[in-house]
Amino acid sequence: MEMNRFEDLREQVRVLRVTSSPLYHFFGYYDKCPWSKNGEWMLCLETNFMDKPPSPQDKANICLIDYAHDLSLRRLSQTSAWNWQQGCMLQWFPGKENTTIIYNSRERGRFISVILNIDSGERWSLPMPVYTLSPDGKYALSLNFARLNDTRPGYGYCGVKDPWYSEKAPSKDGIYLIDVESRSYELIISLQELAQIAPQPSFEGTKHWVNHLLFNTRGNRFVFLHRWARPGGRFLTRMFTADRDGTDLHLLVDSGVVSHFDWRDDKYILAWCKISGKGEHFFLIDDSSGNSTPVGEDVLTTNGHCSYSPNRRWILTDTYPDSEGYRNLIIYNTKTSEAFLIGRFYSMPELKGEIRCDLHPRWSRDGKYVCIDSTHENSRQMYVLDLSNIV
Repeated sequence: MEMNRFEDLREQVRVLRVTSSPLYHFFGYYDKCPWSKNGEWMLCLETNFMDKPPSPQDKANICLIDYAHDLSLRRLSQTSAWNWQQGCMLQWFPGKENTTIIYNSRERGRFISVILNIDSGERWSLPMPVYTLSPDGKYALSLNFARLNDTRPGYGYCGVKDPWYSEKAPSKDGIYLIDVESRSYELIISLQELAQIAPQPSFEGTKHWVNHLLFNTRGNRFVFLHRWARPGGRFLTRMFTADRDGTDLHLLVDSGVVSHFDWRDDKYILAWCKISGKGEHFFLIDDSSGNSTPVGEDVLTTNGHCSYSPNRRWILTDTYPDSEGYRNLIIYNTKTSEAFLIGRFYSMPELKGEIRCDLHPRWSRDGKYVCIDSTHENSRQMYVLDLSNIV
């Protein structure tokens, strides 16, 4: 295969800012869609600061952007369980993507999730925060966000103490399955169980946690990252998949290096990782066999927040700031193996670590638009890129 050219298509892309100062706005992670199903509304979080980690007292407003009309903002609620990287897991509720949202909150000393009808204002809650929902909305997966706040600042929530703080790999904490209708939940994979699977010398004396849970397209299996770190040391990562009830665990990547991923379908996962003998790239990994194939290794040469377009023809990803402080936005054609530059955004250098503003690009439901969070106009705001001329 000849080396494909990295073509600059920025002139074909219209960029629209959909939120405005003086307050700050963002959506959160790249694995959720801010648009309602009918395309009329977008979800966002609103804060009155952007340059420090949230404290237990800091609340974020949960808002609707009137995307179909005048981009006016409607404030629906508030949450005190949020962070700069993933917000409060704010998302449209599956099957009710025009009327109902779900988000995490903190009430009476514990983290919960709130399901809210945006028309009637009717709300009910689940006794645990959600990390990811099954495509049919019947199940959710959860983890200990207090532990995550200690081990990986910027991804957990402050304001609640981890009951297992002093335990390296507790037997009573890990990944939880929530039955949404019955509001019941159970621990399905413990941290102790993970630490006992193919243990590595680097496990010695380290604290374990889990992060980045995501159901496949059918909702019958999910992927997650198992991480561990010595105090003050860098964390290492393994990638597992499991059935929805936590059984049939597959250890897919055990090199210590794996970060962003997306399910292409119910069997294959695209992930940035290091695979022994193959180097560090995006790989397409078979969930059943563990076999891996490099994706775009000539053009997609850096780690980024990757996701498939709704029709699975395109891969969208971003980069961390380059030597000039710019983050690039890239789409990759899976049929022709060509990559295209669709955006380049300056990143405020003072926002780093857990308060950084990654682009976290996410597709619209029709695959014609992309939404990002960015600080290239010196304020944390949300932008929409029109890709209809390209895709």
